[in-house]
Amino acid sequence: MPIYEYQSENPDDREHSCRICAKGFELQRPIGREALVKCPLCRHPVRKVVSRINTPRVSKSFSDSDAKAAGFHVLQKNSDGGYDKI
Repeated sequence: MPIYEYQSENPDDREHSCRICAKGFELQRPIGREALVKCPLCRHPVRKVVSRINTPRVSKSFSDSDAKAAGFHVLQKNSDGGYDKI
């Protein structure tokens, strides 16, 4: 399940947000569920915050031996237009 981040619509207004939603909180929810519109604690309006994503960085290109060691089949295009296993 993905983790979503939420924050109060008025984080500076202490009357309309608790300390949790004013600071922001994370919540693990199924993909199919609607986004929260109210804080689970104080019931004041919250909005979903766009958060960073973590993507792997590849520092070097993979060789044929690296791919084979990882369990992949390495294919090479032949002159007939098909592919041969290396």
